This record gives sequence, C-alpha cells and structure tokens, in this order.
Amino acid sequence: MGVKSLPAVKRKRATMRQAPLDAELRSLIKEVLASGSSGKNVLVVDVGGYSVKILASGQPAIRSFRSGPTLTPTRMVSGVKKLAADWTYEVVSIGYPGPVLEGRPTAEPANLGRGWIGFDFAAAFGRPVKVVNDAAMQAMGSYRGGRMLFLGLGTGLGSSLIIDGKVEPMELGHLPYKKRTYESYVGRAGLERDGRKKWQRRVGDVVERLVAALRPDETVIGGGNVKNLDALPPGCRAGHNANAFRGGFRLWAKDNAVPPDLPPGGSRSNRRT
Repeated sequence: MGVKSLPAVKRKRATMRQAPLDAELRSLIKEVLASGSSGKNVLVVDVGGYSVKILASGQPAIRSFRSGPTLTPTRMVSGVKKLAADWTYEVVSIGYPGPVLEGRPTAEPANLGRGWIGFDFAAAFGRPVKVVNDAAMQAMGSYRGGRMLFLGLGTGLGSSLIIDGKVEPMELGHLPYKKRTYESYVGRAGLERDGRKKWQRRVGDVVERLVAALRPDETVIGGGNVKNLDALPPGCRAGHNANAFRGGFRLWAKDNAVPPDLPPGGSRSNRRT
C-alpha cells in the first residue's frame, strides 16, 4: 500500500504495488513513525502468506508485493531490495510467519517456499538484521502495558503474549481443537471452508478458551481477517496490521528484549549443516 504523492519506483514485477491509503492508515503510519524512533534508519519487513509489506524510517507509505508458496528467502530479499531501492536504511527488522529462536527461524513456513532455516538474512541484505515471529512483532507494536495476549487472524493464527514488556512468542494455532487445530478453524482456510458466520462463532470460542487459560489483562485481535468480524469478542480490542511496523521499529530501541543484532555475515556460524 502507499500514497499517490510518493515518487514512482521502477519495478520489474507487476505484483509490486502501492495502493492508495485511507485516512485512518495514513494517521496510524505517522503515529508509528513518530513512536518508533531508535536513532537508526530502520527497514521493517512484514512477511505474510499473502503478501510482503515494507516500511522504512521517514517514509509515509507502506509498499508491498505478493508472496505465496513459491516465495523463498532469496526471492523475498530480492523483492524487498527492488521495492526499497530509493529508500535509505541502516538496519532491518523482519517479521517471520513461523517460530523463531534467538533471531533465527526454526521451522519452514507453512504457506511459503522453502529455505528459510539457516538463511543468512544479514549477509543477503548487507546490513544488521533482527528476525522475530510476525505475531510477536505486531504484538510489540500493539502493546500498552501489563499482560497482553495478541492473536492474529490471517493465513493462520498468530499468537504472542507480552508480560510486563517481555515478549513470549507462541504457536497456539497448532494446538488441537475439535478434529484439527485452532488454526484450521480460525485461519483463512476455515473462513473459506465454513463461511463467515460459522467462522465468527469459532473465533469467539477460540478466544474465550485462550483468554481463560492465559488470563491476560487485555487481548488484541489483529491480522488481516479481523475486518471480517462483525463484533470483537468481549474484552478485546482490534489491532491494525500497521502496528507490525511499530513493533519492527521498537526492535532497535535500546530497551527492547529481543536477541542482539546480527552483523552482516554474522549468522553463518550458527547455520545448520
């Protein structure tokens, strides 16, 4: 997404785009940029099962291109570099749609191509990189204090718990539920299979179960499919996908609790062989 006033960027792939922003999103982006200052020019990359979205310090527009089952990390980096060719950035934050341990993916994503485990993002970008779970990044951007549960309704079910500022990424979507998993019923596949009315009931039931188990002070429902809810479950507030960018900027703030940055080439010593 983007604004019409931003200078056009030459791109080889027609799927890379900047769509007009609505007033609410423009306002949120300004707020995100104002609250995310870390003294560095940060490029934030939000990798999803449907699209890859990027935003950099000082830029008024989110840019994106399509992802999908053929997107490998090499293709992702190439697409981001082309899309951000006219942007200046010193460091990179990546929200990854899968489990991350000590700044590195530990499993291949369910809805993208392969090759993410052991990939050297810092060397590929030529800059320091921090990688976190995508739900954790959006949770960081949505956090206001206390004990917060974040649930992301997107291709799957993203989840993260923040307790007094410390982020605990979770994979609650893979827990068993009925005949499948939580993710199977409240992710995009469940919405398309069961229809919106039944999907909304399932979302309410899943949220109720998770809130009862984890007892957060508040619950934030985010992700691209939150717009398909006629009403939020009791005690919840809606999160916007743009909060992922605030979380990405916060990764480079001095008081964050994420792993140290990886200098260019620094991740090679920890690759799996």
